[in-house]
Amino acid sequence: MTSVRPKLKPHTPKAVTAWSTHTGRSVWMRADGSWSESVRDAAPFQGNEAEARLAEATAQEAVVTDPYFMEVTESGGIAGRETVRETIRATGPTFIFGDGI
Repeated sequence: MTSVRPKLKPHTPKAVTAWSTHTGRSVWMRADGSWSESVRDAAPFQGNEAEARLAEATAQEAVVTDPYFMEVTESGGIAGRETVRETIRATGPTFIFGDGI
């Protein structure tokens, strides 16, 4: 399964993110290729290494579902066009409480 997402340039730092096949939770690829439920553990990849890591993730269908690139800063922090979406994936749903709710 894949979703259409904006194409990032090769030099743009990116993390590989997906959903855990077992739990359905958001996960991020670490530098060693393992997966973490914490976005803080996401490793930034660029160029050919990023493409190789995405291919590696795509081949792990029993472990993760729908892997894709997420734009990050050079240190691995959330960045780019999908900042709000990725922040929600990293920190959980948002709730707004008001009168009558």
